Amino acid sequence: MLMTIGRVLFALLFIFSGASKFFDIGSTAQIIEAKVGIPEFAAAYASQVEAAVGMTPFRLLAFIAAGVELICGLMIAFNFGARFFAFMLVLFVVVTTVYVHDFWNQIGGSERLENIVHVMKNISIIGALLMIIGYRPVPVPTPEPIYHDRVAL
Repeated sequence: MLMTIGRVLFALLFIFSGASKFFDIGSTAQIIEAKVGIPEFAAAYASQVEAAVGMTPFRLLAFIAAGVELICGLMIAFNFGARFFAFMLVLFVVVTTVYVHDFWNQIGGSERLENIVHVMKNISIIGALLMIIGYRPVPVPTPEPIYHDRVAL
Protein backbone atom coordinates (compact mmCIF):
# COMPACT_ATOMS: atom_id res chain seq x y z
CA MET A 1 0.00 0.00 0.00
CA LEU A 2 2.75 2.45 0.95
CA MET A 3 4.72 1.54 -2.17
CA THR A 4 1.70 2.38 -4.33
CA ILE A 5 1.10 5.72 -2.62
CA GLY A 6 4.78 6.60 -2.83
CA ARG A 7 4.99 5.64 -6.50
CA VAL A 8 1.93 7.74 -7.37
CA LEU A 9 3.17 10.75 -5.40
CA PHE A 10 6.59 10.46 -7.03
CA ALA A 11 5.06 10.15 -10.51
CA LEU A 12 3.09 13.38 -9.96
CA LEU A 13 6.38 15.26 -10.34
CA PHE A 14 6.71 14.08 -13.95
CA ILE A 15 3.00 14.28 -14.74
CA PHE A 16 2.83 17.90 -13.61
CA SER A 17 6.11 18.82 -15.30
CA GLY A 18 5.11 17.24 -18.60
CA ALA A 19 1.65 18.82 -18.57
CA SER A 20 3.06 22.26 -17.77
CA LYS A 21 5.51 21.91 -20.67
CA PHE A 22 2.59 21.18 -23.00
CA PHE A 23 0.80 24.32 -21.79
CA ASP A 24 3.90 26.47 -22.39
CA ILE A 25 5.65 24.71 -25.26
CA GLY A 26 7.16 27.96 -26.56
CA SER A 27 9.28 28.71 -23.51
CA THR A 28 10.34 25.06 -23.26
CA ALA A 29 11.51 25.26 -26.88
CA GLN A 30 13.41 28.48 -26.08
CA ILE A 31 15.20 26.82 -23.16
CA ILE A 32 16.15 23.86 -25.35
CA GLU A 33 17.35 26.17 -28.12
CA ALA A 34 19.46 28.20 -25.69
CA LYS A 35 21.03 25.17 -24.01
CA VAL A 36 21.31 22.52 -26.71
CA GLY A 37 21.78 24.09 -30.12
CA ILE A 38 22.25 22.14 -33.34
CA PRO A 39 25.70 20.80 -34.17
CA GLU A 40 27.02 21.56 -37.67
CA PHE A 41 26.91 17.94 -38.80
CA ALA A 42 23.18 17.76 -37.94
CA ALA A 43 22.12 21.07 -39.50
CA ALA A 44 21.06 19.48 -42.80
CA TYR A 45 19.01 16.84 -40.97
CA ALA A 46 17.46 19.50 -38.74
CA SER A 47 16.23 21.44 -41.77
CA GLN A 48 14.76 18.23 -43.21
CA VAL A 49 12.98 17.52 -39.92
CA GLU A 50 11.70 21.10 -39.84
CA ALA A 51 10.30 20.75 -43.36
CA ALA A 52 8.75 17.36 -42.59
CA VAL A 53 6.97 18.27 -39.36
CA GLY A 54 6.39 21.99 -39.95
CA MET A 55 8.06 23.17 -36.74
CA THR A 56 11.54 23.94 -35.52
CA PRO A 57 13.59 21.04 -34.17
CA PHE A 58 13.57 22.76 -30.76
CA ARG A 59 9.80 22.93 -30.68
CA LEU A 60 9.66 19.24 -31.69
CA LEU A 61 12.11 18.40 -28.89
CA ALA A 62 9.91 20.36 -26.47
CA PHE A 63 6.88 18.25 -27.48
CA ILE A 64 8.94 15.07 -27.13
CA ALA A 65 10.22 16.12 -23.68
CA ALA A 66 6.70 16.96 -22.50
CA GLY A 67 5.34 13.69 -23.87
CA VAL A 68 8.10 11.60 -22.30
CA GLU A 69 7.54 13.14 -18.87
CA LEU A 70 3.75 12.92 -19.02
CA ILE A 71 3.49 9.40 -20.43
CA CYS A 72 6.24 7.91 -18.26
CA GLY A 73 4.79 9.59 -15.17
CA LEU A 74 1.33 8.21 -15.88
CA MET A 75 2.65 4.71 -16.56
CA ILE A 76 4.63 4.71 -13.30
CA ALA A 77 1.62 6.03 -11.37
CA PHE A 78 -0.61 3.27 -12.77
CA ASN A 79 2.17 0.67 -12.37
CA PHE A 80 1.92 -0.28 -16.03
CA GLY A 81 5.44 -1.17 -17.13
CA ALA A 82 6.77 0.96 -14.27
CA ARG A 83 10.30 -0.45 -14.47
CA PHE A 84 10.61 0.22 -18.20
CA PHE A 85 9.21 3.74 -17.96
CA ALA A 86 11.37 4.48 -14.91
CA PHE A 87 14.40 3.44 -17.00
CA MET A 88 13.25 5.78 -19.78
CA LEU A 89 13.02 8.59 -17.25
CA VAL A 90 16.52 7.81 -15.95
CA LEU A 91 17.83 8.39 -19.48
CA PHE A 92 15.71 11.53 -19.83
CA VAL A 93 16.88 12.99 -16.50
CA VAL A 94 20.53 12.23 -17.28
CA VAL A 95 20.31 13.95 -20.69
CA THR A 96 18.43 16.90 -19.21
CA THR A 97 20.97 17.26 -16.42
CA VAL A 98 23.93 17.22 -18.80
CA TYR A 99 22.48 19.68 -21.32
CA VAL A 100 20.31 22.01 -19.26
CA HIS A 101 21.95 22.18 -15.82
CA ASP A 102 25.59 22.37 -16.92
CA PHE A 103 26.97 24.21 -13.88
CA TRP A 104 30.49 23.02 -14.72
CA ASN A 105 30.45 25.38 -17.73
CA GLN A 106 29.36 28.40 -15.67
CA ILE A 107 31.76 30.81 -14.02
CA GLY A 108 29.97 31.57 -10.79
CA GLY A 109 27.12 33.42 -9.20
CA SER A 110 23.60 32.50 -8.29
CA GLU A 111 22.81 30.79 -11.62
CA ARG A 112 25.68 28.34 -11.09
CA LEU A 113 24.56 27.62 -7.53
CA GLU A 114 20.99 27.13 -8.70
CA ASN A 115 22.13 24.64 -11.34
CA ILE A 116 24.19 22.74 -8.74
CA VAL A 117 21.01 22.39 -6.68
CA HIS A 118 19.13 21.16 -9.79
CA VAL A 119 21.86 18.59 -10.48
CA MET A 120 21.68 17.30 -6.89
CA LYS A 121 17.89 17.13 -7.13
CA ASN A 122 18.16 15.21 -10.39
CA ILE A 123 20.64 12.78 -8.84
CA SER A 124 18.08 12.14 -6.09
CA ILE A 125 15.35 11.63 -8.68
CA ILE A 126 17.56 9.14 -10.51
CA GLY A 127 18.03 7.32 -7.20
CA ALA A 128 14.27 7.08 -6.70
CA LEU A 129 13.80 5.87 -10.28
CA LEU A 130 16.44 3.19 -9.71
CA MET A 131 14.52 2.08 -6.61
CA ILE A 132 11.40 1.70 -8.75
CA ILE A 133 13.41 -0.29 -11.30
CA GLY A 134 14.91 -2.55 -8.65
CA TYR A 135 11.78 -3.08 -6.57
CA ARG A 136 10.63 -6.66 -6.42
CA PRO A 137 7.65 -7.48 -4.24
CA VAL A 138 8.29 -10.03 -1.56
CA PRO A 139 6.40 -13.21 -2.37
CA VAL A 140 3.79 -14.06 0.21
CA PRO A 141 4.15 -17.68 1.17
CA THR A 142 1.01 -19.70 0.79
CA PRO A 143 0.54 -22.43 3.34
CA GLU A 144 0.45 -25.90 2.00
CA PRO A 145 -2.86 -27.65 2.48
CA ILE A 146 -2.96 -30.06 5.35
CA TYR A 147 -4.42 -33.42 4.42
CA HIS A 148 -5.61 -35.79 7.06
CA ASP A 149 -5.67 -39.43 6.46
CA ARG A 150 -9.14 -40.61 7.07
CA VAL A 151 -9.90 -44.15 7.59
CA ALA A 152 -13.09 -45.36 6.08
CA LEU A 153 -15.28 -47.17 8.55
